[in-house]
Amino acid sequence: MSEPPAVPDPREMRVSNDDRERVAQVLNTAMAEGRLTVNELEERLDKVYAAKTFGDLEPLLRDLPVGNQIMRLPLAPPPAGSAPAPLPAPSNRIGGRGTSTGAVAIMAGTERKGIWTVPPTFTSFALMGGIEIDLTQARFEEAETTIQAFAFMGGIDIYVPDDITVQVNGVGFMGAFENHARNQGQPIPGAPLVRITGLAVWGGVDVKHRKRKAKELEE
Repeated sequence: MSEPPAVPDPREMRVSNDDRERVAQVLNTAMAEGRLTVNELEERLDKVYAAKTFGDLEPLLRDLPVGNQIMRLPLAPPPAGSAPAPLPAPSNRIGGRGTSTGAVAIMAGTERKGIWTVPPTFTSFALMGGIEIDLTQARFEEAETTIQAFAFMGGIDIYVPDDITVQVNGVGFMGAFENHARNQGQPIPGAPLVRITGLAVWGGVDVKHRKRKAKELEE
């Protein structure tokens, strides 16, 4: 009677392109959180895309904390009939060095918009003036960002895109903080989190989405 074929060690199983991509996503997220440097990320990604087995991938995650996305990453083939839980793709908005630390408008107006990188803390101060902060095309130095908004007899408009989470907890005294962002409250996995705080006295801070142009709506 012939013996049944030996079951291979899971670490010896061949990996697929999807397996490599899931590991790459975890490493990108770890870099965005500050757990890996850019050079370390590049070195590990080279090994990820050269990996042939799960055993080749396992050491690349060994020194990262267990939990969240890593716990959902199958380093062994899933049982038949089951599908691995999808990992959230790391945001391409995270990374780089902040290009501006603040904005000041005194009896005038100023703006920060276009392609720019927001530092971990950005401070805006408007005194009888107006400030426009447009995050639509912005990148973020870190996964979590705090925007401090101080409006005294002035206004600060903050435009936010759909792919970030916004939390507003500023205080208004004869003024107001208005939050019209679509993504509020709990962070979206892998997406930037922007906390907006500060003080509005006889002024206002308005968090909203920029209206789409008619041409964009037709596409």
